[in-house]
Amino acid sequence: MIAPPSGTRIWLAAGITDMRRGMDGLATLVQSTLELDPFSGHVFAFRGRRGDIIKILWWSGDGMNLYAKRLERGRFIWPQAESGSIHLSAAQLSMLLEGIDWRRPERTWQPTRAA
Repeated sequence: MIAPPSGTRIWLAAGITDMRRGMDGLATLVQSTLELDPFSGHVFAFRGRRGDIIKILWWSGDGMNLYAKRLERGRFIWPQAESGSIHLSAAQLSMLLEGIDWRRPERTWQPTRAA
């Protein structure tokens, strides 16, 4: 995915989305369900019932972009809420797109250095 500018907010649409929807259908969903402006420059992510496909909608300033990713194994980690939206950081979005649990990332153990 092309990186959005810094300061761009990233929103996950909670619940299940019909993955047959295209740009217009997802933009309408952002307006009606999330009550946000799809042309604001924010990033909106949607997940289907099976959880292996994610669609991302983003207005880049000169046009609407729709990105899709399907995991060959595993599922995208999604909030348990049935409605509403959740704000993510860019790092959390990166983890989500890699199939990593973005809710509780764990650092690998590193020994402390003696001063």
